[in-house]
Amino acid sequence: MDVTGAGAPIVAVVGVVGTLLSALLTQRAAERGRRREQERTERVRARAREAEARRTCYVALNASLRQYLAALTDQLHALIRTEDPRAARQRLSEARDLHRDVYAEAQMRLPDPVLTLAGEVTHALGTLYGRLRRLDDGVPRPGDSLDAAQGEIDALWERLRELRRGMRADPGASGVSRPSPPGPDAHRPRTDPDASRVSSGC
Repeated sequence: MDVTGAGAPIVAVVGVVGTLLSALLTQRAAERGRRREQERTERVRARAREAEARRTCYVALNASLRQYLAALTDQLHALIRTEDPRAARQRLSEARDLHRDVYAEAQMRLPDPVLTLAGEVTHALGTLYGRLRRLDDGVPRPGDSLDAAQGEIDALWERLRELRRGMRADPGASGVSRPSPPGPDAHRPRTDPDASRVSSGC
């Protein structure tokens, strides 16, 4: 019996099976590689989307805080000049309502360290709002005065600068282009011209 001749078909079959298995394993390895690359790409995109969303939220929060404080400054100046306060009251009401909505959304997105700072500033703005309303209504409490309100406003502009530094330091908002650094805050008697176009981006 020719053993060599009998084993030839087996060797051929083994060779074909080995070739097929090698091709199959190569294909599966390539598919796994593609899946891993797709997953990695999606993770990168998700992080970029989150960073952009957080950055947008920061921009909206910063703008609403500035508008609110500028409107409070308007109200103080109206009281100092004893002019008709109705226009200032309307701007203040709109700015306060806008900030309330933006801040409510920010509470669901921002990290605790930044949110703590934002909450402190928001609370201080509310305290100042109450003081100015009492002065406007002619029912001041002990300690309420125009000078006290001006001191709070001066301190709040600095608190806003501190909050912006905290926003810029947040690593969760990195990886996307940041807005140009804002100019020095000025104690303006009128709100920002673009303030009425601010919308929540949180």
